[in-house]
Amino acid sequence: MRGQLTAKGKATRRRIVEGAAEVLRERGVASATLDDIIVRTSASKSQLFHYFPDGKEELLLAVAQFEADRVLEDQQPYLSRLDSWEAWEQWRDVVIKRYEAQGDECPLGSLFSQVGRSTPGARAIVVELMRRWQENLAAGIRSLQASGRLPDGLDVDARAAALLAAIQGGVSILLSTGRSTHLRAALDLGIADLRRAGDTGP
Repeated sequence: MRGQLTAKGKATRRRIVEGAAEVLRERGVASATLDDIIVRTSASKSQLFHYFPDGKEELLLAVAQFEADRVLEDQQPYLSRLDSWEAWEQWRDVVIKRYEAQGDECPLGSLFSQVGRSTPGARAIVVELMRRWQENLAAGIRSLQASGRLPDGLDVDARAAALLAAIQGGVSILLSTGRSTHLRAALDLGIADLRRAGDTGP
């Protein structure tokens, strides 16, 4: 959609994106058609192309952004409140629960396989998702520093980056095997290593 949307237009576009996400999760990206999405969202074909002039690929990117946002939303409110070791454990449980429920099917990965991971739009979505995720983890580590649970000299960005990389590795293996063992280990050891860097207990 080109230009500024009205509040009603934004609501209609979001309804189409959310409905499309449901269809793609249920039927798979390769099998779902624009007609399926039109039926689910009660949108007309003219409406669909009004909000997504470039057709299915533009809609898929919009759904990919929606799914990327959902990755972080599903970790709330814990991801934004990593100010105690208890909060980190609660966040860990939510992450594991989310990916165990998802299983070996990744909606975001399926979308990118259709639009191409290396296309500018898809890559920008992934880069922004990882940036926001790492920033949240870094903010949590800084909260622990501020409360004296971690030393000031800790390399916050490196710790956050390493923890995010460990999570992504665990998720990748879960997608390949259907098992969350490696994701659990990545989170448990990552948090335990962070705690060892501190001078005090919980």
